[in-house]
Amino acid sequence: MEYEIIRLADRPEITGQATVWFHEKWNIPLEEYRKSMEACLTKESAVPQWYVAMEGERIIGGLGVIENDFHDRKDLAPNVCAVYTETDKRCQGVAGALLNYVCADMKKSGIETLYLVTDHTSFYERYGWEFLCMVQGDGEPDMTRMYVHRG
Repeated sequence: MEYEIIRLADRPEITGQATVWFHEKWNIPLEEYRKSMEACLTKESAVPQWYVAMEGERIIGGLGVIENDFHDRKDLAPNVCAVYTETDKRCQGVAGALLNYVCADMKKSGIETLYLVTDHTSFYERYGWEFLCMVQGDGEPDMTRMYVHRG
C-alpha cells in the first residue's frame, strides 16, 4: 500500500477535506475541527497540529495534536487526539506510521513528551507509549487511560 503522511500546515488546501473526515469519524462538531485546523495554519506554535495519511486523494488515517483532549489533567499536555484509520486499512501499519511521524515532528519543534487518552490496551505500547494514569474525561462517567510518549 502506497500512502503519504501529510502535515496539514504543509498542505493547507486539504483542510476542508480533513475537517469533514475527522468530523465524520469522531462526531465532534465540524466547527471545532475547523477552528483547530485553521489555528495550525496560522499560528507559529507547534500546537495545534493535524496530520493525515493519504492514499492518492483519499484520507485513510489521521490524528491531531492539541493542548487537551477533553480531560481533567490540564497539566498533561499536549495530547495526541482523534487517532483513526479507515477500517479497510487497519492492521497495515498506518496508525503506527502516523504515531511515529507525529512524535518525530513534535520533537523537531522542541516537544519531546506527548500524552494520549484511549480505551485501547496494548496497541500504543507497540509504538513506545507507556500507560501513565487514569484520567476523568469531560462529561464521561468512567475514567479513561492516559498514555505518555517521551522522545
